[in-house]
Amino acid sequence: MRRGRFRAAGAALAAVLLTGCAQLGGPAGHPTAGKPARAGGQDRTPPPVLDHVRTTDRVVFLTYDDGADRDPNLTALIRERRLPVTLFLTDTVAGPAYGHFARLRSVGASLQNHTLDHRSLAGLPYAGQRAEICGQQTKLHSRFGVLPRLFRPPHGRYDPTTLRAAADCGITAVVLWRAALDADGDLTFARGDPHLHPGDIVSVTAPSRTEDLLQQIEERNLRVARLEDYL
Repeated sequence: MRRGRFRAAGAALAAVLLTGCAQLGGPAGHPTAGKPARAGGQDRTPPPVLDHVRTTDRVVFLTYDDGADRDPNLTALIRERRLPVTLFLTDTVAGPAYGHFARLRSVGASLQNHTLDHRSLAGLPYAGQRAEICGQQTKLHSRFGVLPRLFRPPHGRYDPTTLRAAADCGITAVVLWRAALDADGDLTFARGDPHLHPGDIVSVTAPSRTEDLLQQIEERNLRVARLEDYL
């Protein structure tokens, strides 16, 4: 990794980030993820949208989209370090390799929702957005016996309808990112100070660079924590 090299994120990404805050302090108790509500339900509070968790703990959170890289080295790294990473899975991308993700889950990874087909949700009608989110809830529950509480919209794009549909599908938080690790090994920041800080959510778009990222995290006296424990 070329340490110390950072780039500001583009305005398009910054425009979609709405920062929410979890409670200040240590790991939270686990909220109960409700079952999907009937279509058109309006009695649920929209979930918060987060790119950072407000905490005094010196922790950051590593997240991977679409199943990320199926490199066995990543599996070995997660197993060796017992890394509590979060994987946001799209069925059409990750589905053919769900056995691989079952192995990752067995060594500490958390499996969360990234829609059925990776369609950009913003602007779609409620029924379409609900089908994408609730459909993947059903897939992941059927395959792994889990009912995700966290959701990442494809490309980080969403609208108020997305939040309503997510709530009706049992989602308790919509997770974006403040920092992203790219294929060149550089950290790109969506906003704020271009350094990692406690509570930052990191999107790892280059899984092969995870070990280098871990070294940088340690150099800043931080550690990786389980995102679900803080939301």
